[in-house]
Amino acid sequence: MPRVTGVDHLVLSVSDFARSKAFYGPLMKFLGFEIMDEMENAIGWRNEVTRLWIYQADEQGKETPYRKGNPGFHHYAWSLGSRAEVDELQQWLEAQQATIVDPAGEYYPDYYAVFFLDPDGMKLEGMYYGK
Repeated sequence: MPRVTGVDHLVLSVSDFARSKAFYGPLMKFLGFEIMDEMENAIGWRNEVTRLWIYQADEQGKETPYRKGNPGFHHYAWSLGSRAEVDELQQWLEAQQATIVDPAGEYYPDYYAVFFLDPDGMKLEGMYYGK
């Protein structure tokens, strides 16, 4: 029987490719990703574990903005190496003037995270299990 060994990639459709690329490019670099490939309306980043792609939404897709709570994507969480790295991410996000919806803190026992939004309002998270 097949067994999943990890998440290979996630692809996000975005309403404004240039705006999202300007957001994700520095974020992915800060998180240790490198550009894997780039096309006119798409770009992908990778690290040694996973990949993230953004693609320009089509015309019909641009008519229906993202809304957390609708069927589909809820949020994407990156596992970080320590609580200090979560705090570093929050400091970096603040310097970028990103929208932080839930600041770095312990949300469950031994679960430390910061939650923030991309330009389309999609929720992202940097988190760490442990003390």
